[in-house]
Amino acid sequence: MTTPPPQTTSTHVRPNYMLIWLYLFLMTIAEVLLAFELPVSQNLKLILLLIMAVWKALLVALFFMHLKFERWRLRLIFMVPLPLAAILVTVVIMEKVF
Repeated sequence: MTTPPPQTTSTHVRPNYMLIWLYLFLMTIAEVLLAFELPVSQNLKLILLLIMAVWKALLVALFFMHLKFERWRLRLIFMVPLPLAAILVTVVIMEKVF
């Protein structure tokens, strides 16, 4: 009778959800201040707001949707529609321009 090989177990470290929530909250305050209070050009505001929105979406997806701890295939299922959505938004914006 053979014994099965020992299984390697990796411990799952729970992230500090309150710290992530605080970070998201502070980024939201920064977005509001940037949008309404800071005297910078509209183009710079737009770029900075888009970068912060993408960063917040990544934090939510990685930690609160637990994608950081999932296998690669599940991450791929999540990432495939993103370029398609970007193409759709670009086409709709270009349709309005022309």
